Amino acid sequence: MSVQEQSSEEPGGASTEEPAPAGAHPRSLAEDLRARDDSSLSALLRARPDLITPVPTDLTQLATRAGTRASVIRALERLDRFALQTAEALAVAPEPAPYGTLQDLLAGDARDPVVVEALPRAVAVLREQALVWGSDDRLRLVRTARELLAPSPQHPSPTGLGPTVAEATAGMSPGRIQELLTTAGLPTTHDAVSAVESLTGLFTDRARMAALLDSAPPDSLEVLSRLVWGPPYGQVTADPASRLRWLLDRGLLLPTAPGTVVLPREVALHLREGRAHRRTEPLPPPVEPTSVHRPQVVDGTAAGQAYTALATVEELLKDWDEGGPSALRAGGLSVRDLKRTAVALDVPEPVAAFWVELAYAAGLLAPDGEADERYAATPAYDEWLELPAAERWTRLATAWLSATRTAGVVGGRDTKERALAALGPGLDRSAAPEVRHRVLSLLAALPEGGSPSPDALVARLHWERALRGAASSDDLRSRIARWTLTEAESLGITGRGALSAHGRALLGAPPGASAPAPAAGPGDKLPVHHRHPHHLVPSPEPRSPAELASAAALAGRLLAPLLPEPLDHVLLQADLTAVAPGPLRRPLADVLDVLADVESKGGATVYRFTPGSVRRALDAGRSASDLQAFLTAHSRTPVPQPLAYLIDDVARRHGHLRIGAASAYVRCDDDAVLNEIIADKRSQGLRLRRLAPTVLAAQADPAALLEGLRAMGFAPAAESAEGDVLITRAHARRTPPRTAPEPVPDGPPSPDTTLLGAAIRAIRAGDLASTAPRKPSASGSPGSAATSGSSAGAEPNGTLPRTSSAETLATMQAAVLTGGTLWMGYVNAEGSASQHVIAPVRVEGGFVTAYDHTADEVRTYPLHRVTGVAELADDQA
Repeated sequence: MSVQEQSSEEPGGASTEEPAPAGAHPRSLAEDLRARDDSSLSALLRARPDLITPVPTDLTQLATRAGTRASVIRALERLDRFALQTAEALAVAPEPAPYGTLQDLLAGDARDPVVVEALPRAVAVLREQALVWGSDDRLRLVRTARELLAPSPQHPSPTGLGPTVAEATAGMSPGRIQELLTTAGLPTTHDAVSAVESLTGLFTDRARMAALLDSAPPDSLEVLSRLVWGPPYGQVTADPASRLRWLLDRGLLLPTAPGTVVLPREVALHLREGRAHRRTEPLPPPVEPTSVHRPQVVDGTAAGQAYTALATVEELLKDWDEGGPSALRAGGLSVRDLKRTAVALDVPEPVAAFWVELAYAAGLLAPDGEADERYAATPAYDEWLELPAAERWTRLATAWLSATRTAGVVGGRDTKERALAALGPGLDRSAAPEVRHRVLSLLAALPEGGSPSPDALVARLHWERALRGAASSDDLRSRIARWTLTEAESLGITGRGALSAHGRALLGAPPGASAPAPAAGPGDKLPVHHRHPHHLVPSPEPRSPAELASAAALAGRLLAPLLPEPLDHVLLQADLTAVAPGPLRRPLADVLDVLADVESKGGATVYRFTPGSVRRALDAGRSASDLQAFLTAHSRTPVPQPLAYLIDDVARRHGHLRIGAASAYVRCDDDAVLNEIIADKRSQGLRLRRLAPTVLAAQADPAALLEGLRAMGFAPAAESAEGDVLITRAHARRTPPRTAPEPVPDGPPSPDTTLLGAAIRAIRAGDLASTAPRKPSASGSPGSAATSGSSAGAEPNGTLPRTSSAETLATMQAAVLTGGTLWMGYVNAEGSASQHVIAPVRVEGGFVTAYDHTADEVRTYPLHRVTGVAELADDQA
C-alpha cells in the first residue's frame, strides 16, 4: 500500500486532495461519496439521519461526520447480522481487501453458495451506509469501524480471531523470529520483516500448512482445537509442556505477555477452513405461521377486543371522574393505587398499567397540576367520548403505535435502582415504536389469518438488529416484542395472534396485501436476483401526517361495521337485576351506572339494584316517579314488582332524617326514630346528644354523620343552611387543557423526501464551491493576495478567498461584462462564513446581484461582507 493511500482515509482525508481522475480508485471516503449519484446519497442520509443534522456544508464534511465514533456505532447497531458479520470479516482482512478475500472469509473453503449469493447484498448495505468504500478490488472499512471491530486483547472480536503474525511478533527479537523459521523448516532471512513475511506465507499456504500440522503431536493439535474458535489467548507456565513447546517453537502459538500466548490469525483461519465466523448467518430466520385462522374469525375477534378496549378506557376514566389517585412526589401512581385500579378494572396489575399508560399516551388523562396533585381526565376525554366508536379506537391505536412510554417496564428498576411507577418518569424506551411497527409488519407479511410463534419473531428481530438484540431472549427488544404481541391483542389490532384487516390498514398496507414490499436492505439498489424473500425490512420512508391520518381513517372504516351497535334497552328481571344484552347507548349506560351496581361483565352486562344504588340515584336528584318512568321506557320486560317496591320504599325513607352543619345535627319529626338512633350502640362513635325532641347534635362533620347513619341502615338526606334538601350530583373533575406526552425519539428522525432533496442540493453546491479549480491571482495563489508559491486548486478546503476591496469590485465588474463565474467567500451578519459559486449579474450601490449556483437562485449580497473572489478555471466556468 502506498503512503498516499494510507494517508487519504477519512475523516478529513480529502481536504488536501485533488479530485481523482475519472475511473481511478477513490482515495478517501469523501471522493467515494463525490462519485455517487443523488439517489445513493439520499439512501445514505435516510439510513443514517444523524448525518443530516445539521446539513453538512459539503461532501468532505459529510465524510468526516460519517467517520465519527458516535455515528459509526449507531450505524453498526442498525445492521442485520450478516451485514455485521461482513463488516467484522473486513475488520480482520488485510486493507484494502479484494472482494474475493472477503468472500473467502465468509464462505470458507467450501464456498457456501448461500453465503456467496447473499454477500453482494451485505456489501451493498455497508457501502450505502458509508461504512465501506472503494471499488470491489480495494474494499475499505472506515477507520472508526475498523477500530471498533478489529480484535484486540481489551476488545475481543466477535469472530474469535486474534492478531496477525506481524502484530503478534511486533516486539519479538529478530533472533527469536529467525529461530521460528528454522524450526518450521523455512530458510532464514536477512531481516525481521522478511522473516515475518516468510512465516506468514507458510501459515497462509494451505498445502504447506497441512503438511506442518500432519507432523504435529496429537496433544498439540488438541491445544489448537481449544483456541481455534476463540478466545485465542491462553496461559502457559515458565516451563511449558512438550505439547505447548512444539507449538511455540514453530510460531503456531506466539507469546504476547509473560505467561500468555495467542493463536495467530493466519493459523486460526487455516484450522477454520478459511471462515472468519463459526456460524455464518446469511439469511434471516424465517417467520412462518404456526396456525392459520379464517380472516373473518380474526377480524371478528379483533373487533370484539377493540370494543372491550374502549369500554375499559371509559371505565378507568369514569372511575377517576371525580378525581383520580394522588401523584407521588417523584411522579406516577403508587403501588397501592395501581392495585386499586387493577381491582376496579378486574385485570392484573401489569394490564392495568398498560391501560393507564395508553390513556395517558392518548392525552385522555393527566395530572391536574394542583398543589395536592391528582390524576384526572382531560378536556380531550370529553371530546373523545363524542366520537364514533371506530374513531375512538383509532385514536388509541395510533397513540400506542407511536408511543415510547412502555408499560411493560412498570415495577422494574431504573439504573439508580429506583422503582418505575405507572405514569411516572423513566418509562420511555425509544426503541418501542420501531419494534412495535416491525412486529406488526412481520405479521402483515404472513398469509391472512396466519399467526406465528413469538420465539420466531424474537429470533428474526435478533437477526435484523444484531448488536441491539442480545443472544438471550431477555434483552429489551425481545421483551418489547413480546409485550407488543400481548398489547396488540388487547387493543384489537390482532385477533387470535393474527393481524386483522383494520390492523393491516393502520400500518399503511392495503387490505388483503402484505405489509411493506420485500427489500434486501434499507435503500437497496441491488438487482432483483440478489434479493431474498425473507429480507423484509421496515420501510425507510417516513409517513407524512396526511398519510398517517389516511391510514387511520381507513382502519376506522374497516372496523366500524364489525363493532356491535349500542342498544337502547335492558331486560329487567324479578331478582332485582337488569341484563344488558350488548353495549348500551351512553345516556342509558350513564343512568344505569348510578341507579344500579355492575355485577358481572362479558357478552352481556348484569346490573343489580340495591337500596344503596337506588339511594344514590335519589341523591343525584331523581325522584321515585322519574326512576319508574325511566325503567319502563328502557326495559323490554315489565318492571318487576320487587324492583318497584324497592324504589318506593327507599324513596319513602329518603330525606326523612335531615343533617346539617352545627358541628353536625340530625333533625326528624318522628322522635321515636331519634330515640332508636341514640339507643343503637353503633352511634356511640358519632357522640350524639339530644338538643330538642326532634333534633340531635353530633361531634362529627356532616359527611361522617351522613355515612355513619347510612351504615346503620337509615336513609338520611343532607340539607342546606336554609333547610332545603341538598341534591348531590357527581361532579366530573377535569384537568386544564393538556397535550399528550411527546415520544422520545431514537436519534434524529428519518428525513422526508423534500428535506433530502434540499439537503443534497445544498451539499452538492457547497462541494462545488469548495472543490472547483480556481485561477491563480496575480500573486500566484487562487484568490489570495497574501499567499505565494501555491498552484491552482492547491488551497485547502474551507479557506475563504481573500482579496482587497478594489480587487473584489474589479473582478466582479469584469465577470458581469464577460458572464464569468466566480468563487466567493462571504460572512453573514451572525459571523458565519460560507463559500459560494456565483455568476454576477449587476454590481451597484455596494451590492452584487448574482445567480448563486450554491443556492440555485438569484441573490443579492452586500459587498462589504465579501471576503474575496477568485475566477474559476475555464473548465468550471
